[in-house]
Amino acid sequence: MAFKLSAHDKNIVIIISEFNIKITERLLKGTVEAFAHYKGLKSNLKIFRVPGAFEIPGTIQQILLHQKPHAIIALGAVIRGETPHFDFIARESAYGLSELSRKTDIPILNGILTTDNADQAMKRSELGVRNKGWDAMEAALQTISVYREIQTTL
Repeated sequence: MAFKLSAHDKNIVIIISEFNIKITERLLKGTVEAFAHYKGLKSNLKIFRVPGAFEIPGTIQQILLHQKPHAIIALGAVIRGETPHFDFIARESAYGLSELSRKTDIPILNGILTTDNADQAMKRSELGVRNKGWDAMEAALQTISVYREIQTTL
């Protein structure tokens, strides 16, 4: 099924990790550019910044308690290092997002990069091409349409 994506009447929340900020800012730029490309209104986009990917699920839970956006997009970059810290953060942030996603009626998109090195993360956040932030916004808009169809079909 082909979707005609539109952000025109959508309220989207983005939570962005400030860890690996050079990469996450590029993801954010791609996400915001996609929102604008699909006719989203700047006033309908809210951005919250958190220290790292581990803090994203808790922040999303707070948003779900106090706001009602059409979708939430998580952006971050977890890069493998010399310790198992990568495995813990990547696993727990992904698990937290998937758990929250299953417990709510709005899409929650995982735009957290998990890469073996900084070069891979830079490539996936490259501007001027389809970076993962852009992809996350498109996935959010498509999933909003799917949820609406499910919620309004008898």
